[in-house]
Amino acid sequence: MVRAGLQRWVAGRTIRDVDVLHPRAVRHHPLGGHDFGRQLVGRTLVCASRRGKYLWLPLSDGPSVPQTALVGHLGMSGQLLVLKPGAADERHLRVRIRFADDGPELRFVDQRTFGGVSVSDLVPDGAGGAVPESVAHIARDPLDPEFDDEAFIGRVRAKDTEIKRILLDQTVASGVGNIYADEALWRSRLHGARAGSRLPRATVAEVLASVRQVMLEALDQGGTSFDALYVNVNGQSGYFDRSLAAYGQEGLPCPRCGTPIRRISFMNRSSFFCPRCQRAPRRPAGRER
Repeated sequence: MVRAGLQRWVAGRTIRDVDVLHPRAVRHHPLGGHDFGRQLVGRTLVCASRRGKYLWLPLSDGPSVPQTALVGHLGMSGQLLVLKPGAADERHLRVRIRFADDGPELRFVDQRTFGGVSVSDLVPDGAGGAVPESVAHIARDPLDPEFDDEAFIGRVRAKDTEIKRILLDQTVASGVGNIYADEALWRSRLHGARAGSRLPRATVAEVLASVRQVMLEALDQGGTSFDALYVNVNGQSGYFDRSLAAYGQEGLPCPRCGTPIRRISFMNRSSFFCPRCQRAPRRPAGRER
């Protein structure tokens, strides 16, 4: 939803000036805040793209092919907001970008400053396009038209680690996240501790289909917002959280069989599943080969 908002409200506009209000917000830009602003002023944001928590907008100087892009990573609490000029500053405002048309400005807000913005060179992505160099290690997400289903299935089945851990691995597939992984595994009736190497090809394909279904439904409902940090570029919350079957539903009846949903600790976060519909494996996943 953030990418779509940037495409609607920011793409095609020319940057007039940039204010860097916190140095950590541009810590991944090698030459610092002053150079970050210098590389943006006078340039036009072409379009908005996303992989995982990375978003980027190629920077154009005219008819030539863009060579660099404005890149944002939202981290744990980052937000890219589009607001009218003169709107009150957010408490954790880190970077402000104003445009030549004097229209709505783009703000990067980050409470914990784990995220950041930078300007990165574009490199070929192997499919005739280009991605920022800082994003090249991130896999395509399952909704990307160029996503390779067979390669994904092969990578999952080559790993001895838990299927949920694989789904969260951004080098295998991006954009899934903890919530959508739990929901997709619930729909597939699969416990997150099952090893990828022990799953039949058809099962992995079913998980991938469930991931896509969950992501599409979440996009249709504006995303999943549990608090004020998870909003679109206009500060509006999504409502997919009202449709969750497993995630965050500890103790509530499984929508499919009525068994209370359980919560366990996983990778310093929580996993939610139905102990009846999603049977735990007899033998835990081993180490990745």
